[in-house]
Amino acid sequence: LLRAANNSGRHGHRNYALMLLCYRHGLRPGELTDLRWKMVDLRRKLLRVERHNYGINSVHPLSPSELSALRNLKKEYPRHSHLFVTDSGNVLGKRTVARIFREAGENAGLKVNVSPGMLRLSCGYALADAGHSMVAVQHYLGYQNVRHAVRFFKLPDKPFRDFWKTLAAEGR
Repeated sequence: LLRAANNSGRHGHRNYALMLLCYRHGLRPGELTDLRWKMVDLRRKLLRVERHNYGINSVHPLSPSELSALRNLKKEYPRHSHLFVTDSGNVLGKRTVARIFREAGENAGLKVNVSPGMLRLSCGYALADAGHSMVAVQHYLGYQNVRHAVRFFKLPDKPFRDFWKTLAAEGR
């Protein structure tokens, strides 16, 4: 998906950075379009995430691939306060962001309509699968209430199959 975004014409680097940051930081479409350079600290490798929907703001570390994408973006659009802009300097709108994601999904050969929300949820599932706690995922994604992070921690289909096996073997 990221490769398809990167190969999407003259705005490939921008679209790649857009999708990478969306996934790595679990950003909503409006949070993506509101990102400004003053929220990025390339020297300290940090991104200040300002959440919408009464979410919890936080500061996230930036990976080497994100830093590289952001540096390329800064070279391409040096005079703008927002990260993601059009040729004319206007901030990308949520509808345009949705189109970029959808087209990248089509170019990648995916049979589903890819959206920023899908990448936000994928971020949550990836963090849960990596063993992070529910509360850590809740705060990383900016949820006020932990009940919104529960979906990422679904039990397997047969979670209780071997519950008593160990205890039975011990004679309990």
